[in-house]
Amino acid sequence: MKLLTQEDIFKQLDHPFFHLISETAEELALECYVIGGWVRDLYLERPSSDIDIVVVDPKGETKRPGIAIAEALRHKLGKKAHIAIYKNFGTAQLKHKSLEIEFVGARKESYDRNSRKPVTEDGTLEEDQNRRDFTINAMALCLNKNRFGELVDPFDGLTDLREKTIATPLDPDITFSDDPLRMMRCIRFATQLDFHIEESTFEALSRNKERIKIISAERIADELNKILLSPTPSKGFVELERCGLLPLIFPELALLQGTDSKNGKTHKDNFYHTLEVLDNVAKATADLNSISEGNGTWSSQKEHVLWVRWAALMHDIGKPKSKRFDPLLGWTFHNHNEIGERMIPSIFRRMKLPMNEKMKFVQKLVQMHMRPIAIADSEVTDSAVRRLLFDAGNDIDDLMTLCTADITSKNDLKKKKFLDNYLTVRTKLVEIEEKDRIRNFQPPISGEDIMEMFGLKPSREVGILKTLIKDAILDGKIANEYEPAEALLIAEAKKMGLTPQKTD
Repeated sequence: MKLLTQEDIFKQLDHPFFHLISETAEELALECYVIGGWVRDLYLERPSSDIDIVVVDPKGETKRPGIAIAEALRHKLGKKAHIAIYKNFGTAQLKHKSLEIEFVGARKESYDRNSRKPVTEDGTLEEDQNRRDFTINAMALCLNKNRFGELVDPFDGLTDLREKTIATPLDPDITFSDDPLRMMRCIRFATQLDFHIEESTFEALSRNKERIKIISAERIADELNKILLSPTPSKGFVELERCGLLPLIFPELALLQGTDSKNGKTHKDNFYHTLEVLDNVAKATADLNSISEGNGTWSSQKEHVLWVRWAALMHDIGKPKSKRFDPLLGWTFHNHNEIGERMIPSIFRRMKLPMNEKMKFVQKLVQMHMRPIAIADSEVTDSAVRRLLFDAGNDIDDLMTLCTADITSKNDLKKKKFLDNYLTVRTKLVEIEEKDRIRNFQPPISGEDIMEMFGLKPSREVGILKTLIKDAILDGKIANEYEPAEALLIAEAKKMGLTPQKTD
């Protein structure tokens, strides 16, 4: 955090658009303040495109003052500016070049217990700051000429920034009960900023956790996505578990927690193992941690990283269902990867996550995450690596990132052995891909070719012959070329009593 002088603040506000807002506010006899995330991030020296302007009409003569000033600015800026007006909420969004600014009239709110949508009415700046979620988001900088750059900080958010604290402006029980989504935001901000949650605020999370049930799955998933894209996402899931929210929003993950002991044999805590894997994946993709919160859009790279991290979070999700005790082997989790793969669609559906190729990508990584481990645990053969490369296709790099992150053994010698073997696997992956082009390869003879050659209809025999060719190429018995594939096909078909059809 930077302790900004008044001169520093003037420099940050020395932008033509802020000056234009100031000028327009004077003309309309309104008070204007930049408030919330932009002010917070200014002191934290974080880039922010999240610009919110709260507008106060001290005389109470202007209806919807936020919309009024936005419309006046739109008139001054001409056709280059675009405005969207939301009369029901008294807000307006103005877009000009790279800027996107939201204007809202100062308001006070009251809530119905069964909804997070407030009943609003015009209010003062103080009343508007009272309704804010956290002290660090309630700070405002005045844009009016005679008070330009003056900080209005009634809840000492500056101290909370300095002390890295998340706290609510007023009674946290009221704050969280009024809008339960703030509980998710509380944990998300603590995770993104690496802040701690003030004690009474945290206790209110626990007391009000059941209120999360009135929040839509989409809103909760959006906060989970932001937690996952934080530098150390495990912090958020630990806090969700500690306050009791996790079993309510993600019970399958909560079930991973805890250990069992029998006959002196104990398994590791799969919840904390999962979080360690998640953090390892986050470190491997650290350059893509930040997201653009201003307009809600993420780059394709950042979105891809999000689903890799979802795969890390869910890679062992099938362990509670697969857990068994074997007197000789101890605790086992056989086929937990396949069980986890089958669980994912229902979890994604409930959480309103995308039921498309993104879900299938997560399923694929969860299902395959044991494959490289099995290879690295024994002799690394070309055949095994070919099959891994063929099955993983273009997702091989993400799979290897996940599997490397999954090595969390506290036994340094065992960990080194796996990492060394993984390095061998990665080297062979590169060598085989360069030599054989196995990734996403198509055998030189297709099922249609086989049917035409032997006069067959779609049948079991066609599938058997097609698989024989594919396996022979993957096992290195023949080259991925037409002639050797044809010779093998004719020989194997003869054993099945099939002969090629004569052609003119």
